[in-house]
Amino acid sequence: MSASEKAKALAEQALGKVKKEAGRAVGKESATAEGSTKESRGHLRGAKEKAKDAFKK
Repeated sequence: MSASEKAKALAEQALGKVKKEAGRAVGKESATAEGSTKESRGHLRGAKEKAKDAFKK
């Protein structure tokens, strides 16, 4: 996995987690849902990059 794509995936996961927890703390369901979505997108981006690396070898 390229370093920049890995960094993007980790950043997206972290931002999503922060937004999700902030939404929970404030009681805002929409922010919680957005955070969960962003976090999941980060996990998917990481999985995609790992799959690409597996096929390269």
